[in-house]
Amino acid sequence: FAGRLGFEIEPQTFSAIREMAHLVTTTSPERIRDELTKILTEGGARRAFELMDETGLLEHVLPEIARMKGVDQPPEFHPEGDVFVHTLILADMLKGASPTLAFGALLHDVGKPPTMTIEDRVRFNNHDKVGAKMAEAICKRLRMSNHDTDRVVWLVGQHMRLAHAPQMRESKLKRFVREPGFDELLQLGRLDCEASHGDTST
Repeated sequence: FAGRLGFEIEPQTFSAIREMAHLVTTTSPERIRDELTKILTEGGARRAFELMDETGLLEHVLPEIARMKGVDQPPEFHPEGDVFVHTLILADMLKGASPTLAFGALLHDVGKPPTMTIEDRVRFNNHDKVGAKMAEAICKRLRMSNHDTDRVVWLVGQHMRLAHAPQMRESKLKRFVREPGFDELLQLGRLDCEASHGDTST
């Protein structure tokens, strides 16, 4: 409610949440999943995740997202900031999204922290593949249905392929666009660009 409606959390309540944040994992995974779905699809997601971080809840509910903080990205592609900031900007655009698109968007760069290297520049080689495996584990932890898990994992694993679509052979491109989740992948690709460099021309 605080994120969606712009409310401030009463100080004593805020302090109590921080003190007892570790107890959130005693809540059923299904309840946590449903609350995260509401946060991601009903508006105010960025503020909600910021509050989860400030109260310590994020580290217990989604430690993989908390680890995005401070993971720098190449400024020519991501002038908005680190992986955490990028993800929150994108999450704030998700109002009305399907649950699978919402979680695909939230987790699309979850593989960046463990794959970060500094070569000629900061790189995240194979972060899509690593992220897909991590997304599968997260979805199972949240007790998502097999259908939703498969879709989220596919979105995370495929989100970098859109940039290569113009170079694909026609037959390969046709197979790609016929994938059941392609419409959501297109939405994810657009949001990903809008939350970073802003160029959706490719």
